[in-house]
Amino acid sequence: MAKYNITEKKEKEAAYRSLVSPKMMDEMQEKIMNIIVMQKKYRDKDYSAKKLAEDLGTNTRYISAVVNVRFHMNYTSFVNKYRIDEAMTILVDKRYQDLRMEEVSDMVGFANRQSFYASFFRVMGMTPRDYRMEHLKQHPSMQKVEKPKAKPGRKPKKATAKKTTAKKTTAKKSTTKKESK
Repeated sequence: MAKYNITEKKEKEAAYRSLVSPKMMDEMQEKIMNIIVMQKKYRDKDYSAKKLAEDLGTNTRYISAVVNVRFHMNYTSFVNKYRIDEAMTILVDKRYQDLRMEEVSDMVGFANRQSFYASFFRVMGMTPRDYRMEHLKQHPSMQKVEKPKAKPGRKPKKATAKKTTAKKTTAKKSTTKKESK
C-alpha cells in the first residue's frame, strides 16, 4: 500500500495563451521589444508591467501573456535579462573598471545590490565580482597598473638641507682659523 497519495501532474493549457490572438501577439511582442530594449526602459527601476501596459494602451494580463508565450519567462525575468546583459558589458569594460557593484547595479536598473547579485547569479551561475575577476584573468592587459604607494610613517628628511648646513659650519670654522692666525 502506498504511503502517500501521489497523482501525476497533468499539463494544463494556460488560459492566457488563448487571451491574445497570434497576430496581436506578434504586434505586442514587437512593441514590447521596442520599449524595453530599444528605448532601454529596463534601466528604469520603476518601469513595471503596469507602466508598460499603460504605454501600449493595454492591460497587464496581455503583457504577461505575450511575455510568457513569446519569451518563455515572466516580465521580471525578461527585464532582468537585459539588465544582466548590460551589466556584463559594463563589468568588463575598461572605462568602468573603477565602479563599485552598487554603481553598476544602479546603472542597469536594479533597485539594490542584493537583487542585482541574486539575478546575476541566477542567470550566470556566478557573482558579478567573480565574473569581472574571471574576465580579468583571461585578459591580463585589461588590469589596471597600480602605482606603488609610499609606506605610511615618518617623512624622509631632506638630504640637501643637511649638506647646506654642514658646508656653512665648515666654512665658518675655516674662516675662524684664518682670522686667529
